[in-house]
Amino acid sequence: MKKYILGIDQGTTGTRAIIFDQDVNIISSAYSEFTQYFPQPGWVEHDAMEIYEITLKMMRQAISEAHLKPENIAGIGITNQRETTVFWDKNTGIPADRAIVWQDRRTLPICEALIEKDGPAIEDRTGVTIIPNDSATKIHWQLKNNPEIRRGVDDGRLIYGTIDSWLTWKLSGGRAHVTDPSNSAVTLLQNARTLEYDKGILSDLDIPRSILPEIRSTSEIYTATDPALFGGVEIPIAGLIGDQQGATLGQACFEKGMAKNTYGTGSFILMNTGDEYIPPSDGIFSPVLWSIGGKVDYGLEGLVDVSGAAIQWLRDGLNIIEESGEAEALARQVADTAGVYFVPAFVGLGAPYFDSYARGTIIGISRGTTKHHIARAALESMAFQVRDAFKVMERKAGIPLKKLRADGGGAKSDFMLQFQADILGIPVERPVITETTCLGAAYSAGLAVGYWDSIEEISKFWKIDRSFEPAISEEEREERCFNWNRAIERAGGWLKR
Repeated sequence: MKKYILGIDQGTTGTRAIIFDQDVNIISSAYSEFTQYFPQPGWVEHDAMEIYEITLKMMRQAISEAHLKPENIAGIGITNQRETTVFWDKNTGIPADRAIVWQDRRTLPICEALIEKDGPAIEDRTGVTIIPNDSATKIHWQLKNNPEIRRGVDDGRLIYGTIDSWLTWKLSGGRAHVTDPSNSAVTLLQNARTLEYDKGILSDLDIPRSILPEIRSTSEIYTATDPALFGGVEIPIAGLIGDQQGATLGQACFEKGMAKNTYGTGSFILMNTGDEYIPPSDGIFSPVLWSIGGKVDYGLEGLVDVSGAAIQWLRDGLNIIEESGEAEALARQVADTAGVYFVPAFVGLGAPYFDSYARGTIIGISRGTTKHHIARAALESMAFQVRDAFKVMERKAGIPLKKLRADGGGAKSDFMLQFQADILGIPVERPVITETTCLGAAYSAGLAVGYWDSIEEISKFWKIDRSFEPAISEEEREERCFNWNRAIERAGGWLKR
């Protein structure tokens, strides 16, 4: 019987399930969005049960559309939106409340108190910049502000997990409460050197160790699916990896100095630093990329909170486009932005600025400004933010960036990648498979079940679709970046009085 690998990419706005064959061809793919909740300014929530139900539906749909049976699936790999925090009842499998999403900003005061208390030491131990994205501060907030969660934890009923833990628990029928070092690396809960939970941060935030999932490697058979879900068949769940580390794995960035950017809801810039842990600073943090075959790889990461979400805002907020792809068509109708710069700081600014008080700014508007200029400025903002993060990463690692591998939804835009190459001054490469996040999840599972033999084998599957070469002068590049930095300064600190 021919076997396949099923990768699950549970993202911030939707869930995708893809079935790959041994030559990394996509056999089938299923995708669905799910509901976003914004109960207060700066708050973002998801319904964890809806996420599970849609994930299961997409898995079944992908298997059905490939004309396969569950027994054809050799293993399941899960990659997911990181830091999003879920509490659920371990007896009933029902969430205690909505999940607090990684983008949520409600824990800013907790972060500021931690920074004031012992910020540099905490960041050095955990490898993470103390920002509201972190799961640890979300856990603390829920324990302090939701009496039902506090009681459930004290009673021993409720447990916590990021989405990888939640989905594994639900798909296995409650047989496994696990995570991996790549997911745990960005929660602020894990010690970056020992890859165990950091006792200091648990004490600082009054988080019981008993509610946390077991940290296992990125690629191993953790459990199997509940036989009731797939007609009596148990499919191994064999890979867990954070979405951005999954994209780095899917992009075959296995050598020190290799780098990728994923253009999704946000942009996530990662550079492989090999077995060297470089403590975080300057808004850049230092996650574990993966733990595979007894070897741990580290990286440097820059997080841009709003990237593709800016294009969604053009669609849903301004209503100047009906589909996200129309933004590029608008942008191409003008030669430049006519001096307009768009800083999409809807929830603050990520790396390397990390200004939670910043807010979105469109500057340089004149009477001649049109929707075409605003659309172009929105697309260009994605590239500017990536460049800013990479410049800091190059300096920290002491490794000059020679090329960038791009993936995610935004990587389908030729306009976007050409401007990225222009503003970085290096080639930007788009692979044949741009859904590299899901591919990384598939690789992690496939290696665990013996579907693929080694990292060396899977590195050969990476194939280039197109390379974009820089096409502007250094003088023009510097001028544009200078004006971008002026716009950043004006967006900064807006909420402060």
